[in-house]
Amino acid sequence: MASEFKDFYQTLRENLETYNGEYASFIDCGPNLFKLLCDVLEEEALDRETRLEVSAAISYYVVPMDVIPETIYGPYGYIDDIYISVYVLNRIAEKYGYDLLQEVWNFDNNIKDVLDDCYNKSSEILEEDQIEAILIYVGLSE
Repeated sequence: MASEFKDFYQTLRENLETYNGEYASFIDCGPNLFKLLCDVLEEEALDRETRLEVSAAISYYVVPMDVIPETIYGPYGYIDDIYISVYVLNRIAEKYGYDLLQEVWNFDNNIKDVLDDCYNKSSEILEEDQIEAILIYVGLSE
């Protein structure tokens, strides 16, 4: 008897499909940002340092006890995951341009608009010490 194995992107989507809370408008972007991070690793243009940053952001999604753990805070726990995703994706955009990200983005909306919206909303919610803790956790700050 074979069972269908779900990839992590599908698991993220299922975790959030019934969430209609206060921050749903941008928390729902979390799975798609995770997918973008995974897909952007296929781009040959990325240098080693950028690949390590992308890998760190991807890893942050699966760490059970990050700065705001999903196991404790539910969907609200994805806000820090979204923040680090956008932080890294914005660094890629600065280095390679938004066109690279838009080409990899498999959704209709403009990636720059999505990143700006998610960055602004997550930055409003997260406290400075939480942002610093996220960056330290993934090795992007000391």
